[in-house]
Amino acid sequence: MSDVTTLFWDVGGVILTNGWDRSDRRQAVEQFHLEWDEFEDRHELLLNGFETGEVSLSEYLQRTVFYRERSFTRDEFEKFIFNRSRPLPDSLKLLGKLAGRKKYFIAALNNESREINEYRIHTFHLRDYFDAFFSSCYLGVRKPDDGIYRRALSITQRDPSECVFIDDRGLNLECAKELGMRTIQFRDADQLRANLANYGVLSDGE
Repeated sequence: MSDVTTLFWDVGGVILTNGWDRSDRRQAVEQFHLEWDEFEDRHELLLNGFETGEVSLSEYLQRTVFYRERSFTRDEFEKFIFNRSRPLPDSLKLLGKLAGRKKYFIAALNNESREINEYRIHTFHLRDYFDAFFSSCYLGVRKPDDGIYRRALSITQRDPSECVFIDDRGLNLECAKELGMRTIQFRDADQLRANLANYGVLSDGE
């Protein structure tokens, strides 16, 4: 088995909270007094375009929320969305430790809309951790479609066997593993640390 040279990390659910997942949307529906089934149906119809960069945040909000008059503003709703993002300190610290060693090529491999993705990159200083961002909004394809993994591998010119992919969702990992990448399903920082040690990325006890 090849030595590990490259670490691909999911962002939401691994080093940050999810940017705009179902629980966040439910909170929005409750706070802004929307109708869940109607909002979620519109969200699902727009999701692929939203996360592959074809639909902007402004367009998304127009179609999911502001297609009728509301008692709140677009700015208030956008602020709510951005404020859903929080760091997961333990795993972010571990990522920072690895990034500081400059031993591995470390990249984000995540599904996210452009505006939320860039807000999170700047707010949490993710350029300090990642060498590149293979985000669905830039590549035009979303996990678990194998196209996103193939593009990341082609751009970096890595063999799948030298890569570790970290994600909290099993389906995303299955597709990466079928291409030959080593995978870790994230649960918490301690478990992640142990799994990275198993791959020789960290020493035992680090």
